Amino acid sequence: MKPTFKHLATLGASIALASGSAVALADTIKVGVLHSLSGTMAISETTLKDTVLMMVEQQNAAGGLLGKQLEAVVVDPASDWPRFAELTRDLLERQEVDVIFGAWTSVSRKSVLPVIEELNGLMFYPVQYEGEESSKNIFYTGAAPNQQAIPAVDYLMDELGVERFVLAGTDYVYPRTTNRILESYLLARGVAPEDIMINYTPFSHSDWQTIVSDIRTFGSTGKKTAVVSTINGDANVPFYIELGNQGVSAEDIPVIAFSVGEEELSGFDTSPLVGHLAAWNYFMSAESNANDEFIESWWDFIGDEDRVTNDPMEATYIGFSMWAEAVEKAGTTDVDAVREAMYGIVVPNLTGGYAVMNTNHHLTKPVLIGEIQADGQFQTVWQTAGGVIGDAWTNFLPESAKIVADWSAPISCGNYNIETSVCSGQNYE
Repeated sequence: MKPTFKHLATLGASIALASGSAVALADTIKVGVLHSLSGTMAISETTLKDTVLMMVEQQNAAGGLLGKQLEAVVVDPASDWPRFAELTRDLLERQEVDVIFGAWTSVSRKSVLPVIEELNGLMFYPVQYEGEESSKNIFYTGAAPNQQAIPAVDYLMDELGVERFVLAGTDYVYPRTTNRILESYLLARGVAPEDIMINYTPFSHSDWQTIVSDIRTFGSTGKKTAVVSTINGDANVPFYIELGNQGVSAEDIPVIAFSVGEEELSGFDTSPLVGHLAAWNYFMSAESNANDEFIESWWDFIGDEDRVTNDPMEATYIGFSMWAEAVEKAGTTDVDAVREAMYGIVVPNLTGGYAVMNTNHHLTKPVLIGEIQADGQFQTVWQTAGGVIGDAWTNFLPESAKIVADWSAPISCGNYNIETSVCSGQNYE
């Protein structure tokens, strides 16, 4: 049975979720929750922990799975990348969880990957990422580059007439790989090398005065300029504040972000940022009955109507819903059986359409671009006509264009070379 949105408070209150309860000590299905609750990424990941807990509570209120109740096992890797690997091993070996929902940054996912493959675990990863990966043990419910980064650049060029690009990111694998893809794509579209500026900063970077000044100078040549931001975590707050301090408006130099959503904007005055952009697959402002019900359920669960929803929350909801349906379909929580049952599952997304799980472990879902509003919400200004199939391996890097992922027979491989007909194994380099 799939989870329902309706929050059944009376029944839910009677179901013990705590690990020390009599229910938890009985035969339960254990759900690992691997999100940073402290450190630089807590600003983004804490909400995803709460989202999983809400989904667990709703599933239990609807009768659980396979006649069993679900038990959430929450750990805090504390934005420490090696700690993600350690806690993954603990969740699988000692806690014996049946599934893990977790990680945000690609470096944390890369830390988890060899452990979850070694122990044949199952993880749902709910955040946009750089692609160039398809593991049999991970389902990627966030956006691949062709579901976010490439459409965003197309929008800037085709709709806003942008000719110069600042690729600004946090210094780790997701921004560097995404920007390598974008640089190749921009050059292929005729952008001159001197019209591309690339800059990286550490996690939690706070002194943006010089960088924002450099962006202003780069954008003062007479060519329309935009910033494509893969800045992650709490560094976004001072970055946007400095943009406002230096009077960088969306009319002059628009910023389109891939890691800034409603949650990140909820912490400060967004009025100076009106008109700047973000590319996601969901916005809280989406008009659909499913979204209205999800928001109501979220407010009911969290007890605060000021709390926002965002894209990774929707990706978590989609992943959890698909996993629950696959478990019922397979009649077991066995990882191999659930993985096979996942292919082709369709669940409603929150923008009014449907998400489909493909055999490359990526979703089909729509792409939306939104403008920041004074209240911290986004107004959708562009979206795809339908769903876009996530591409695990980009067509815009020569070494990746010949690689496909397909975990169904006869290929059953995450990086199959269509030129040599050789599978080089699971990729976590």
